[in-house]
Amino acid sequence: MPDTPLIETDQYRLRKLEPGDSAALFETFASEEACRFLARPRFESEAELCAWLTDPEWNGRSWVAIDKSDGALVGRFVAVPAGDEQVSELGYVTVADRQGRGVARACTAALISHLFEREDHRRVFAEIDSRNLASVALAERLGFTREACLREHERTHAGLCDMLVYGLLRREWSGAQQLL
Repeated sequence: MPDTPLIETDQYRLRKLEPGDSAALFETFASEEACRFLARPRFESEAELCAWLTDPEWNGRSWVAIDKSDGALVGRFVAVPAGDEQVSELGYVTVADRQGRGVARACTAALISHLFEREDHRRVFAEIDSRNLASVALAERLGFTREACLREHERTHAGLCDMLVYGLLRREWSGAQQLL
């Protein structure tokens, strides 16, 4: 697996997640509201969250976004290989008190640009719980195409969930960047 490089935007620095970052992420991941679209329920302790975030068996890469203006950790972003070294599944969570401020859009766009331009990816995608309207809107704003609705695809703590698959090809990204 490639390294987890530093990625910069004007406002955010995305760096590799470290075990100590669980403290800043815990309030969000301990919230039932914030975790309603995750496959698993909220976390009961910071230690449980830290173990999940740093699981050595997990095959993805994980970044945290740091706001350059105040040094606050404002989100977690992931890229998980999807059976082909040029394809990754993306994931993103903005900490609760920063949601709705463009953090996910700016940081996900920077991650996509990195994967396409620096790591020669040909495709990225996201599987999104169909009830997660904010995440669906973000994918669409970034230029992703809805490719599928997988009905009752995933069993989560909330029951069976329909999952939407959104994909983005490298050749589509240059046009989508103009929309940002």
